[in-house]
Amino acid sequence: MILSELIAKHDVPGAQVAVLVDGEIHDFAAGVLNLRTGVEVTPDAVFKIGSITKLWTATLVQHLVDDGLLDLDAPVHAHLPGFAPGITARHLLTHTSGLDANHVTAARTTEEFVAAITGAPHPFAPGRVFSYSNSGFTVLGRLVEVVRGKPFHDVLRSELVTPLGLDTVATDACEAILHRAAVGHTNGVPTTKWAVSYATAPSGSHLAMSAHDLMKFVRLQLANYAALREPQLDSVPDFGGGVRRWGLGWMLYAGGMAGHTGVSKGQKAFLRVDPSRDTAVVVLTNGSNADPLAHEIVSDVLGGIDPLPIPPTDRHPVDDWMCGTYRSTLHDITLATEDDRAFLIHRPRDGSPERRVEVTRRSHDTIITTEPPHQVFSLVGSGERADFLHNGAAAARVSFGQH
Repeated sequence: MILSELIAKHDVPGAQVAVLVDGEIHDFAAGVLNLRTGVEVTPDAVFKIGSITKLWTATLVQHLVDDGLLDLDAPVHAHLPGFAPGITARHLLTHTSGLDANHVTAARTTEEFVAAITGAPHPFAPGRVFSYSNSGFTVLGRLVEVVRGKPFHDVLRSELVTPLGLDTVATDACEAILHRAAVGHTNGVPTTKWAVSYATAPSGSHLAMSAHDLMKFVRLQLANYAALREPQLDSVPDFGGGVRRWGLGWMLYAGGMAGHTGVSKGQKAFLRVDPSRDTAVVVLTNGSNADPLAHEIVSDVLGGIDPLPIPPTDRHPVDDWMCGTYRSTLHDITLATEDDRAFLIHRPRDGSPERRVEVTRRSHDTIITTEPPHQVFSLVGSGERADFLHNGAAAARVSFGQH
């Protein structure tokens, strides 16, 4: 594996790779941190890890359990007065809380964020539907703050960063600029914003580090936190990433593998572990089109990885039972057919311009976008019509037909 050749092949500005084999971490780095400045990627540079942060948050929650301060199956409103009754930490860790994926608020802190969504409608009853929720992990971060009595980033440092001797971890942009920090790129152009609000840091908006330091955390997970990888959900809808089941924060794949991915402002991060061999691979990138690069590297190291989803050669019609409009907090999404073609029409509920993408049938109950990067959506339900449009997060049907 020659990383410089791989990033050129897949048109990714820069990347770091860390591989864990026999307890040893092997590092690779190539490319540039920012196409505008041309600064070289080195092994000690920091990349954002996006939603891989959720594994750090889950670990801090497990510490509360280990210390006898939290029951995963008790309602969290015991610690967060006024929060929705019936939602437990286990619901939040497994994305079955009923909270929508993303809430847009003016919050500057996790405390303000949780207060802002406390009165918001929750689309599903707790425990009913798997629906990936960044908001839910922000609630977990606030739970950690309340029980520990100090800010999330301070708990992160005292319980994980400092004990592990992690020198490159940055919990926000102010810390990141003290390192060689990667800048995200979308369609080959550097982004102009580092992150969304710090209020959502526990779900993955800010945490950055080197691949080497992330792998130190992974090595700790393999040694001491097998319980977090125990399956909590026997199956999840197909959304194209090869995920079969879900643990406490962890995505679980075929063959006993586990991992997570992270996406944040033009950066993509990938983690996959094989606990049976104590082997793992981390790929950190500063390109929004990095999936093929990471897939090639992970396949080379671990094998047994599902292929990246692609549309079928022959177009298949989308059935009427799939069509209709589905709603999340941020969007109304209409699946409609026009002259033997099918489209997903995303209409932001704040009045922003709509976005149309063409899709085709992939299987009995899934569709896939025809243009890369290919996204997979499942149509989920038990009746004559689909109840949910699902691509990790579930959007509930609000109307039938195509309008």
